[in-house]
Amino acid sequence: MKRTLLFVIISIIGSSIGVAQQKIRLNNNWEFLKQDLGTIWETVRPLTKDGPDNYPIWEKVNLPHCFNARDAVDPDVNYYQGPGWYRTQLSINNPYKNGHTILYFEGAGQKTDVYVYTTKVGAHVGGYDEWFVDITQAVEDFKKTTTFTKQFKGKIPVEIRCDNSRDAETIPSQLSDFNVYGGIYRYLNLVYQPNFAIDNLYAKATLDKDYKTGTIDIRATFYDPEHAKQTGGKVKIEDASGKTVATKNYTMENINADRTRPFPFDEFHINSPHLWSPTDPYLYTVELTVGEYTRKEKVGFRDFLFSDSGPFLLNGKRLLLRGTHRHEDQAGVAAAMTDTMMRREMQMIKDMGANFIRLGHYQQSRIILNLCDSLGILVWEEEPWCRGGLGGEAYKEQARRMLTNMIHQHYNHPSIILWGLGNENDWDGDFADFDKAKIRAFMTDQNNLAHQLDPSRKTVIRRCDFCKDIPDVYSPSIWDGWYSGKYTEYKKTTEEEFKKIKHFFHAEWGGDSHSGRNSEKVDKALENIRTNGIIDTALFNKSTKLLKNGDWSENATCNLFDWTLKEHETMPWLSGSAFWVFKDFSTPIRFDNPLPYMNQKGVVERDLTKKEIYYVVQSYWADKPMAHIYGHNWPVRWGDENELKMVKAYSNCDEAELFVNGKSYGTKKRNSQDFPAAGLRWMVPFAKGKNELTLKAHKGNITVNDTISQIYQTEKWGKPFKLNLEKIAEKDGKITLQVTLLDSKGVLCLDAINWVNFSLTGDGTLLDDLGTSQGSRKLQVINGRAIISVKTSKGRSVVGVQSTGMPTAFLNI
Repeated sequence: MKRTLLFVIISIIGSSIGVAQQKIRLNNNWEFLKQDLGTIWETVRPLTKDGPDNYPIWEKVNLPHCFNARDAVDPDVNYYQGPGWYRTQLSINNPYKNGHTILYFEGAGQKTDVYVYTTKVGAHVGGYDEWFVDITQAVEDFKKTTTFTKQFKGKIPVEIRCDNSRDAETIPSQLSDFNVYGGIYRYLNLVYQPNFAIDNLYAKATLDKDYKTGTIDIRATFYDPEHAKQTGGKVKIEDASGKTVATKNYTMENINADRTRPFPFDEFHINSPHLWSPTDPYLYTVELTVGEYTRKEKVGFRDFLFSDSGPFLLNGKRLLLRGTHRHEDQAGVAAAMTDTMMRREMQMIKDMGANFIRLGHYQQSRIILNLCDSLGILVWEEEPWCRGGLGGEAYKEQARRMLTNMIHQHYNHPSIILWGLGNENDWDGDFADFDKAKIRAFMTDQNNLAHQLDPSRKTVIRRCDFCKDIPDVYSPSIWDGWYSGKYTEYKKTTEEEFKKIKHFFHAEWGGDSHSGRNSEKVDKALENIRTNGIIDTALFNKSTKLLKNGDWSENATCNLFDWTLKEHETMPWLSGSAFWVFKDFSTPIRFDNPLPYMNQKGVVERDLTKKEIYYVVQSYWADKPMAHIYGHNWPVRWGDENELKMVKAYSNCDEAELFVNGKSYGTKKRNSQDFPAAGLRWMVPFAKGKNELTLKAHKGNITVNDTISQIYQTEKWGKPFKLNLEKIAEKDGKITLQVTLLDSKGVLCLDAINWVNFSLTGDGTLLDDLGTSQGSRKLQVINGRAIISVKTSKGRSVVGVQSTGMPTAFLNI
């Protein structure tokens, strides 16, 4: 495949579509087979009266589609890794004489072969970069056959084989803490373009040292440049309002003299450029027309610096990078996220107050990068060299290609500041030989390649100390309070690591939480180590079980986040950090977690349901006034009668007043250094039974409120004795069920963490294998209860629930 050909579809998909290029998303009318075939002929074999027409049985699906939409979190089996086939029939009518017909893949995993009828027209290795196949000639050849007119009635049969089988000589490693998914899990497009077209447009926006003038250097490569001969061209630059701020016409000659070098159009100077930033993500539009072909790109003016042994600067001013991480994973669809899902997720990240994101651990959808540009979220994007060691030449060639493609394909995005070269490359296991010197040599090669392709951005890796001197920025492994140490020692540990390297960033910190699980021990322990109203860190550090006693509870992990975020505000040398991870995601190596095969470090669940931790982060990072009483995920609290219980609130307001059952417990001033909850906490007695809590928070003349209801249980309980299964809701053909664990006296066992398994017989369908606290058929109960839903299909079913040591419970629905 020619290098110049690589960029043509990228340019089309990344731009506004004009009259000279046409793109059609191929979402509908696909069939899927989750197995391999003996021959390509089986995909197109004509139906016969007595033949094996119904074998194998194909499933009707829409794209994007992932092999592992449900089995990624099936508690009883490993997720499927192997081949799968897709087929469809296309009506192809290219409007351009001598034009090109192209299938453009925004991403498919992990090895892909493409056929028109029985002719193989293309292949690709790599699950995350964009690529395409030109099917022009194959289509024309097939149209000349009688099969085209008779069997397929004027349509073009297209078949695609994806394969995510285990292969140590490809990246990422199967030892990675995420699923290596299979399928056409990003959008697939049919693209028509004229014979001569823009291949790729590079628009480099730079600023002079005082930011008074901005320069956009425009270069382009071309597809089929031999057809250009003497071609007219035009460049136009518009500001965000659509006003033209620069334009120039060209007569282009000899543009095919060197296909490997972009053709230089010019440098365009913009006076008093409007700067791009997280608070003002201002974008200019670059429009290039050559002949009848038009290409558009969004660019932004910004300048950044990782200062030596110091903070991060954006446009000459310190900006504390406040970030998170993202995996391409969603309940019910796995990697096959739609643009609607992606927009919702990224808006939630922005609403939380983040200004930075690491896209781990692979190139992600262009849709995500466009959203980062428009929302104002700075980006670390990385190639998928993750764990396992270093393979042979084919392995290294894939890594080079994917790094190159990532940089070429996402070059113009102003949000990107860091190109990631790898993740946890000190983790061995895929090969008998783990040679640090060879890894260092290849890391150096990749670092040099990234700088050669894009000198304007910095390189970065996380957790590989024997390579930390190679990239521009390094992130060591610091997990105080979870995998190691105590979170009260976070600042000390971080400063020690900071002093070892020139440009420091802290990626990955946090802890797991089982959404909805809470512990009365956690905050009571905090009160017990308070001296003169202040947390005594000496006593705190002796309480090594403080977090573990929370047993994956949300309030324990909230306290870890609360402490870490307050410390960030006292670290003027810190460039920034990113907690791991925004959303719970599926992983093959965590089968024994409270939700099997789920990494539960997210501040939202896999379906984007917010955990309490989301509001802790928002209270430190967001500008829009917010207030949240801790406990929306805690329906029943427990303790003795007249016992004082801590009530925490998270808010970015100046002060807040708490009411419990109509009684005010006073107004508290917010102080970020007053741990926990920045001083917004009250010790109050709960009445037995239902309690109403209301919070009124004030920021200037703005007031925001929050209200929750909680039951207070004073009855003591013994060992879980029986399961009680009941219907708690019904709406739109869906019934929600709850199982509670009761002792021999019928008292709810609020500290129970037993495993339960749901099952169903009948017409309905369990809404399980979603990887969420209310969408899994096997999980640890949450404070003595578990919830699941059933799609009834207007029929009858029997739902059962089992737990070791107790009689199985059944319910007819």
